[in-house]
Amino acid sequence: MPRVRSPKRGSRAFSPRRRAKRIEGSINFWPEPEDGPRLLGFAGYKAGMTHVFAIEDRDRSPDFGNEMKNAATVIDTPPMNVVAIRAYEMTHDGLMALTEAWEDDLPTDIYRSIKTHGGSSLEEGLRKIEAQMNQIAQLRVVATTQPRLTGLSKKKPDLMEIAVGGGSIEEQLKYAKGLLGKAVGVSDVFYIGESIDIIGVTKGKGFQGPVKRWGIVASIGPWSPRRVMHGVPRAGQMGFHNRTERNKRILLMGSDGERVTPPGGFNRYGVVTSDYLLLKGSVMGPPKRLIKLRKAARSSRYPEEPPQVTYVNTEFLRQAGEG
Repeated sequence: MPRVRSPKRGSRAFSPRRRAKRIEGSINFWPEPEDGPRLLGFAGYKAGMTHVFAIEDRDRSPDFGNEMKNAATVIDTPPMNVVAIRAYEMTHDGLMALTEAWEDDLPTDIYRSIKTHGGSSLEEGLRKIEAQMNQIAQLRVVATTQPRLTGLSKKKPDLMEIAVGGGSIEEQLKYAKGLLGKAVGVSDVFYIGESIDIIGVTKGKGFQGPVKRWGIVASIGPWSPRRVMHGVPRAGQMGFHNRTERNKRILLMGSDGERVTPPGGFNRYGVVTSDYLLLKGSVMGPPKRLIKLRKAARSSRYPEEPPQVTYVNTEFLRQAGEG
């Protein structure tokens, strides 16, 4: 009798599927740009989804030159305040924090968001960084969001470490000193038409069975051996996972939130009043979720020129809902 065979059922992608440790996505890699020192990331809040009409500009696409409808996501990106510089050294366990320098007069909201920064002054912190230049492998700035400028009800800002890339460590430190205590806009980091990576935490769906979680059928194992084999899909946590999506194209960028906000605001978010990004496609997580933006780590097939967006829908979004 021939052996009974059947195709493998259920996706094993992104295994193991664990809950994220924090509601903010974690970035484990920063690309190294070829040009001078610059910030490699930013942060914003997911507002909602819409659709746009744009001219297809990928020359290898069968629809090249035609007006196409695309789903798009609005990210509310108010300016971020740079409050500290943090230096890292390379050890046998990877990058480890070496020293840091914080602003002397931190706003109350930001001061309550951090546990401690050593209690040293800004001059003393910068002096420590300069004294250990030969040990520094990477420089990052600590920046905070401004949720008071968004449609959120929260007041406490979110902190994000943003790597400084390009040039030598001395050039990066000089560049970071120039940003310390200032507000940085999203247009200072990205440009329209650029492909970027987004990092965030997906929607949480709680404890789910193996059929919904993995899409499997049939039993959990054979008659012999009479045990559940390693790797058999089982019930467990579904959703609320840290994910990275690569090469999401920026269709629009600006400070006129009325251009992308429906009447009455986005459902479960509100009105976009500050700077915004319009990304092609969907973005992980529910509205109000913090989304971290990063320079693309891989090459993209999209051209670098700004896309020709002919129409942005702002009608009936509250009835249609967001993804």
